[in-house]
Amino acid sequence: MALRLGAAGRRRRGKRRSSAAEKRSGRARVRPRLRGPYLPALSRWDGLRGKGRRVADQRHRRDELGRRRPVRDRDSIQRARQAPCRRVRAGSGRQSGRLLVATAELAPFAKLGGVSDVAAALSKELLRLGHDVRVVLPRYRQVDIGRYGLRPIVTDLAVPLGADKMSATIFEARLGEMVVYFVDCPALYDRDGMFGFGDDDARSVYYCRAAMEMMPALDFFPDVVHVHDWYGALIPNLLDRVYDGEGYADIATTLTIHNLSAQGVFGFGALMLAGLQEWGLIRLGIPGLDNVVNALGRGIHFADVVNTVSERYATEIQTPEYGEGLDELLRRNTQKLHGILNGIDYEIFDPQRDPNIPIHYSAEAPQGKALCRSALRTELGLEDSNKPLCAIVSRFYDVKGFDLIEQAMPELVQLGLQIVVIGTGDRRYEDMFRRWASELPRQVAVAIGFDAALAQRIYAGADMLWMPSRFEPGGLAQLIALRYGTIPVVRATGGLADTIRDYDPVAQKGNGFRFGPYDPWQFFAAVVRAAETFRHPTVWQWLIQHDMQEDVSWSRSAYKYVQLYLAAIAAHRERHGLVGSTEAGSAPSPTPVG
Repeated sequence: MALRLGAAGRRRRGKRRSSAAEKRSGRARVRPRLRGPYLPALSRWDGLRGKGRRVADQRHRRDELGRRRPVRDRDSIQRARQAPCRRVRAGSGRQSGRLLVATAELAPFAKLGGVSDVAAALSKELLRLGHDVRVVLPRYRQVDIGRYGLRPIVTDLAVPLGADKMSATIFEARLGEMVVYFVDCPALYDRDGMFGFGDDDARSVYYCRAAMEMMPALDFFPDVVHVHDWYGALIPNLLDRVYDGEGYADIATTLTIHNLSAQGVFGFGALMLAGLQEWGLIRLGIPGLDNVVNALGRGIHFADVVNTVSERYATEIQTPEYGEGLDELLRRNTQKLHGILNGIDYEIFDPQRDPNIPIHYSAEAPQGKALCRSALRTELGLEDSNKPLCAIVSRFYDVKGFDLIEQAMPELVQLGLQIVVIGTGDRRYEDMFRRWASELPRQVAVAIGFDAALAQRIYAGADMLWMPSRFEPGGLAQLIALRYGTIPVVRATGGLADTIRDYDPVAQKGNGFRFGPYDPWQFFAAVVRAAETFRHPTVWQWLIQHDMQEDVSWSRSAYKYVQLYLAAIAAHRERHGLVGSTEAGSAPSPTPVG
């Protein structure tokens, strides 16, 4: 099927008119789904860049928000949309597209939350599918040069920061076969910790500008820059306003929102540091945004496409309840907002090969899980019991539902359930679990902090995992639980609602237990249903095997990200008035996002 960007463009324009009409009538449309068939992983998305030219400069007029207007010449627009996207045969060894991933954290080098795992696993999957994927992040103090085999490849890189320039060294390391770049500037990054400093505006701006400045030095201009969260979210803005010359002009941008509450909000000085002061603040008429520099908000505004880590969360964040003050901005950009579920890295999370668990097992031979449970009880000092062993693997904060757990704990322990907890966070909850473990040492075990190996033994040995989150953009713990045959008990929100289906004993369908209203007794009722089901070994065994057979890898989601990148390139070309040429003999390509 031939690639028809013209048809896709007509559909997009039609939807925008419909959206505008609905907004005028007071009914804003919410359309987070990424539509259209999956693109084959080796679609040559770079067929949409590097072969075009800019249309006449006078056509680069700005709209009322300061963004470049698309060209109005119909022939030029049509030629831009019909640029080819060639298919590369699997196994040809040819790279399909060039991708630079901009993230503040990447496992195993610098890890603070789930973003590090997602950025690493998705990037590795895209590389496996044949794309040229490279990652850039700051070199924090914890990223040891000797331990990770870093080598300097660019020295004395002059990176603008306000009116001055600060020298950076670009280091390179490998994560498997993937190239990882590190921006080294000791004055900004040689500290204990990664975030939470008074000069985080300068540190994030410098990172964004260094990522841009290193491209000509490395002779690497990507087709797409994929930004994760707020730390690199000024990159789309910089590409639109500052870095729009030779090499940069064709770069499309994708912004993935993992945590909407972390936005990078600064004063006007951040624009001066970024070299964006002449364009000033963006006046959108949205309270709380017009008088500050909101890095994530500007990323949403300037990125070619935006996505979150689940379809449900993409819908939720367009409401005041979940929008963290950005819901109106997201509703205005709903046509470019999508939801793509996370996956997990099967090389790390595999009960058949996991070196951290005592007994290996699989969906076809799950008997080892019971042995893992016995070993975990022995390790944690819990009594041998026929009651279910329930796990909590999380940071301890209200948004993760710990206020519900706190209220329900007296009743939960009365059921005789065994509870094992690992994590850290709010001191109030740390003390609560310590107290319960002290009072009931044979029933409740707690490990404050995070030990990855112990966490995997908990996934392998527990019968169920509790995740009663107030909101959960995507979630990884429930996916790991499915992989290890540990049945999730979750609140139906965000990615939890998209991945966990409530078990129906009559239809014998579902992979976990869900509840809706954010209420401790609703949570308690879901746990009781799970505990009652546990009393029927045949049914519970079916659930274990059924869950372990689910595909929670990055395979399907990686296909969707390829589709998202193609949509970003098409949107970028149309918005910036790029005119492509058609190569003779190019193979037909799949239909893009419609």
